[in-house]
Amino acid sequence: MSEDQETTLDILKPGEKARITKVRVKGTARRKLMDMGMVAGTEIELVRNAPLGDPMDYNIKGYHLSIRKEEAKQIFITKL
Repeated sequence: MSEDQETTLDILKPGEKARITKVRVKGTARRKLMDMGMVAGTEIELVRNAPLGDPMDYNIKGYHLSIRKEEAKQIFITKL
């Protein structure tokens, strides 16, 4: 996948990095994610998935953030 192809955050594999392009999460979850640094232009890396695939643990701005797969599907990225 080339860097300019947009996809969603849930497709990353552990160790892969990406840059956030859009956050389409709705409601109070959107505000919480944005307050934690989940904004366009931010670099993010998938650290690991839970054994059943949900939640997903990401490294963003130097800390770990776990989010549900349904939320990750609404966050658009370009792989680095």
